[in-house]
Amino acid sequence: MRRIALLAPFVLALAACGGSTPPVTASTSQAPQQAEARLGDVVVHASALQTSTLDEAIAKRYGLERSGRVAMLLVSVRRADGSDAAGLPVSIDATVTPDRGTPERITLREISVDGFVDRVGTVQIAPPESLRFDLVIRYGNSTSTMQFTRDFFPH
Repeated sequence: MRRIALLAPFVLALAACGGSTPPVTASTSQAPQQAEARLGDVVVHASALQTSTLDEAIAKRYGLERSGRVAMLLVSVRRADGSDAAGLPVSIDATVTPDRGTPERITLREISVDGFVDRVGTVQIAPPESLRFDLVIRYGNSTSTMQFTRDFFPH
């Protein structure tokens, strides 16, 4: 009986939390798919999304056209402590492969945003379309690969 008495305030608090807030449903068409790799003291994050989903100010910062027919590959290289890895000898090769197509190289350019250097590349898309992104990352004597698939839908 004592356990029930101790749990009662927690159960009531949880019930009160769920009151009027509707559940949030994740949409795979809006959520960027991503991948992460670690090479020694460097962490690499990669994600892809349609540029039409970017805020206008962010698109301008990255020098991108907002379009439902353009996908952006964003690759961030950071030190394990979260600081910028600019100047470190990290090389990244990226390709994109349509569902039933041949791989195409993605040219990545460095962009400095908020004191960090990111690498950005774009590809033309024809939604609905599924694309596989492959990256080869080299740092020092280490090499790592990343792969993820992203589905794009009309906007």
